[in-house]
Amino acid sequence: MRKVFPWALLAAATLIGLTACGGNSAPPQTPTAPGQTVDIKVGVIAIVDVAPIYLGKEKGFFSSRGLNLTLSTSQGGAAIVPAVMQNQYQFGFSNVTSLLLARSRGIGVKMVSNGVASTGVVGKDFGGVVVKGDSPIRTAADLAGKSVAVNTLKNIGDTTTRASVRKAGGNPDAVKFTELAFPDMPAALQGGRVDAAFVVEPFLTATLDQGARLVSSNYAEPAPDLTVATYFTSDQTIAANKDLVSRFQEAMKESLRYADTHPDEVRRIITTYTSIKADVAARLTLPRWPTEVNRASVQTLADLAVGDKLLDKAPDLGTLLP
Repeated sequence: MRKVFPWALLAAATLIGLTACGGNSAPPQTPTAPGQTVDIKVGVIAIVDVAPIYLGKEKGFFSSRGLNLTLSTSQGGAAIVPAVMQNQYQFGFSNVTSLLLARSRGIGVKMVSNGVASTGVVGKDFGGVVVKGDSPIRTAADLAGKSVAVNTLKNIGDTTTRASVRKAGGNPDAVKFTELAFPDMPAALQGGRVDAAFVVEPFLTATLDQGARLVSSNYAEPAPDLTVATYFTSDQTIAANKDLVSRFQEAMKESLRYADTHPDEVRRIITTYTSIKADVAARLTLPRWPTEVNRASVQTLADLAVGDKLLDKAPDLGTLLP
């Protein structure tokens, strides 16, 4: 039987609840005045992907724009989306497929800044599908009929893995996905509980250190320079507080640009908000942090979600994209 995580149940309940109320039950917001110092909270996940916002806070990119930034860590979007919709967080971080799913259910989320992107280089990306060193699986096509661990079912991990299988000539519908938390995947792979695992850094480096082999760079294969995740807010915040949104976007652009050109500082900062040690951080494959969302790649993820029946039809991307 597939293990169902509490946060997965929370995600389902949240989507139902927010959809039922139209996703617009947050208290009224007071618009900020230009130049006014404002306290803001941003919901993030303690992973490599969000290094730019931590660097931006440290370097003063937010405070210089009158934003007193507090970063609140959550296990995933299941907690971040409702917190943003209720204005407990003014902004949040989530993968693109989760935002597509939310928007398709009538939840008023909108991307406001790029978050993280694939390197676009097969074999040298910050995520991928790995197998044990002695596995008979040699390419993504061989994943058909095999069990593959993903951190969340019916989301970006399985749609991009299926895309890699399809591209390699295999049957994507024959892949058997199992839901596991990223930290549990290396042991599950070594113990033979799954045939393969979709992992991101630092777990990619951890599994390779244990002798695993990479068989698919599933973020790098579906589209060039795939936008994997973004920062988002609610339609209500955009309507009520354009000045705040504009200042956040400017600070994020500077943060993303800085992170993308200062990898040594990225490797240092991630040791301050995760349990990753400096020697491991030095060996991680870092993602890319472009300042702009790759709109064509968002369309690709929407097409994959429709093709894999996560969505009946893609939402109007104009309502979601910044």
